[in-house]
Amino acid sequence: MFDTTTEFGARVESRLRQEKVVWLTTVGADGTPQPRPVWFLWDGAAFLIFSQPQTAKLRHIGVRPGVALHLNSDEVGGDIVVFTGRAEVMAGAPPEEAMAAYLEKYREGIAGLGMTTGSFAAAYHVPIRVTPGRLRGF
Repeated sequence: MFDTTTEFGARVESRLRQEKVVWLTTVGADGTPQPRPVWFLWDGAAFLIFSQPQTAKLRHIGVRPGVALHLNSDEVGGDIVVFTGRAEVMAGAPPEEAMAAYLEKYREGIAGLGMTTGSFAAAYHVPIRVTPGRLRGF
């Protein structure tokens, strides 16, 4: 997807492994972009995101699967990372190791919501896979 041997590619890869939030932008029925922060797991080829059922993002993806994802910039508007790609609501559960890695990554955040990993997995049980097609930034 991107060359991790370049300075920019290595920085993107590092950020995708370390950061907790990515902004997912879907497109509403009226054509308006709808950005929202989401938790994610990067597997080296795609993003794994979980959703509660019956959300606007799922409805948007079902009709218009083209999405954008971006990481927060630094405090002066630099370190830009923006992906565009296609989202799909996965038909089945993601691989068990991906689910375990996701729950481990967000264990503290889940506890901060007053949930256990089990109750979180039950509530946010709809997996979304976003496969990036393009990357831009600096």
